[in-house]
Amino acid sequence: MNYYNENDPFAAEWLRQLISQGHIPEGIVDERDIQDVAPSELEGFTQCHFFAGIGGWSYALRLAGWPDSKPVWTGSCPCQPFSQAGKGKGTADERHLWPAFHHLISIQRPGVVFGEQVASKDGLAWLDLVQADLEGTGYASAAVDICAAGIGAQHIRQRIWFVAERLGEPHSAGPQQGNKTSSPTGHRNTIEPTSGPAGSAGPTNGFWRDVDWLQCRDEKWRPVEPGTFPLAHGIPNRVGKLRGYGNAIVPQVAQAFIAAYNQALRKP
Repeated sequence: MNYYNENDPFAAEWLRQLISQGHIPEGIVDERDIQDVAPSELEGFTQCHFFAGIGGWSYALRLAGWPDSKPVWTGSCPCQPFSQAGKGKGTADERHLWPAFHHLISIQRPGVVFGEQVASKDGLAWLDLVQADLEGTGYASAAVDICAAGIGAQHIRQRIWFVAERLGEPHSAGPQQGNKTSSPTGHRNTIEPTSGPAGSAGPTNGFWRDVDWLQCRDEKWRPVEPGTFPLAHGIPNRVGKLRGYGNAIVPQVAQAFIAAYNQALRKP
């Protein structure tokens, strides 16, 4: 059984629909604020997804061939405090929820944690804090800054992706194999993303090869998933859907990142 934490009611119901349709693994959806979740309540769950949104990380794990039965935690902390489009409050913003996420990690100590954050100057400072906290609680971490366009998408969506592994794991990429955990003052321990599954790279032969192009009010053309037309008037719950799309990760980028991690584990 998996655990999904998402306090937006619309997104939480979206998750339940995705579960019922088999798009993501079976699990319970908890609509509470992550700050109200006690570490002991997470015992017995195989995979835990925080800030679960519309299930992007769970879906990406499946795309990358990560078994539903294999333990993992994921969490894309809110980006608004660190986005250039936000108010720039950073760690002073009430939506800075990494401390709550890290508290759960430090108590339950999952073997592997995947996460993501906006790639901005403040986002990099956020990553410094995250990696320092993880190192202080016995985790090795690695990060990479990549965009959706890097795997063939028609948009940029630049993001920082990180993976943390508890030291002492049988396959740990930590110091016992000669790798150095990243310094809290920089992101030097990075992994190189793969091109993903065969045919996924490139603007014309990948997942986005059949995109629909919409001409927007600013006269610019923008790609969307075929048949969705999310910006069209008259769609029920349009604001909720746009919020879900806007806050979601790009699963195919996460897929490439997870695949790179798995590939690194196979290297001698």
